[in-house]
Amino acid sequence: MKHLLTLLALGLSLSFGTAYAADAASTCADKAAEKKLAGAAKASFTKKCLADAGASDSANADAKAACEKSAADKKLAGAAKASHVKKCMADAAGAPAAAASAASAPKAGAASGPKK
Repeated sequence: MKHLLTLLALGLSLSFGTAYAADAASTCADKAAEKKLAGAAKASFTKKCLADAGASDSANADAKAACEKSAADKKLAGAAKASHVKKCMADAAGAPAAAASAASAPKAGAASGPKK
């Protein structure tokens, strides 16, 4: 009976992974169609789109692992650990956007003339 349940769980997990891959492929194909791409441009765009979709998943997994390690280092458990990991993940997701907006923002005082 345990083997049957194990095989059932394995089968379900594999089918969900396939469903995600199919979803990502259809999303990328839809984006290519919106841009009216064809031929080599469509193939290149779809390949990059699928790679980006996979990269974001692995980046999230890496960030979660780092957040989990941070919680373990701080010896957090229960709700405190969950809260720490949630905030850490939000910070990790917001960091690239914050860095990009900070880099594009003008520096304070840079636009003003020389002081007299």
